[in-house]
Amino acid sequence: MQFWVKQSISKTAFLILKKMKILTIEDNPGLSQDIGEYLKEGGYLCEQVQTYAAAKEKISEFTYDCILLDIMLPDGNGLNLLHLIREENIKSGILVISAKDSLEDKIKGLENGADDYITKPFHLSELNARLRAIYRRKNLEGSNMVIFNEMELNIDSFELKINKSFVDLTRKEFDLLLYFVVNKNRILSRYAIASHLWGDEADQYANYDFVYQHVKNLRKKISAANGIPYLETVHGLGYKFNAFVTTDKSADYAVSQ
Repeated sequence: MQFWVKQSISKTAFLILKKMKILTIEDNPGLSQDIGEYLKEGGYLCEQVQTYAAAKEKISEFTYDCILLDIMLPDGNGLNLLHLIREENIKSGILVISAKDSLEDKIKGLENGADDYITKPFHLSELNARLRAIYRRKNLEGSNMVIFNEMELNIDSFELKINKSFVDLTRKEFDLLLYFVVNKNRILSRYAIASHLWGDEADQYANYDFVYQHVKNLRKKISAANGIPYLETVHGLGYKFNAFVTTDKSADYAVSQ
């Protein structure tokens, strides 16, 4: 029995979620593969596991914007995993996917901390819409614009304005800045940044010096646009978007750090 429906992909439907990092926990190999291909074609960073044990290991080591969670796993109950995720205060959005369609199962999933629930069979386009809604609610307060003081990030067009003027960013620089703003005042390690922007590919690198170069380039462009130098180096730990900085510092600081 097929539990999902393949459809052609509308690129514009994915704009809001490009570079979102997704973990799919699903024991049906065909469904897991199709979800992964569908999301990756739209620009997601998508990882897949098929067991409770593998999912638990992934969640303990990496952070995800959203987790697609099947309830019926071969070595455990997805609801127990959901309870563990919330008990550990993991902030990922949770979309439960299951062949069970009873009201009781849906209520259990939502009461255990799921953000939404979708039952098989489903259209992949519906899955996409629900992911978009979860991400908007949890991270962007339902908006396509992320505004912080003099900065305006349009996550549909990947454009940045500082003091109402456009700033030319590469796609990686835009994704990096958005990651910083959404996680303002949190220290982000070079590995966390590399993992967020490059997914599993980050594990192939011997070091993460390229992260420094991306941060440096982003600082230069913010400084050139007379933006406040929010990006700070936390020596030995990583970087932080300091939302409490309210006055301009020297351009030398912004460029050299």
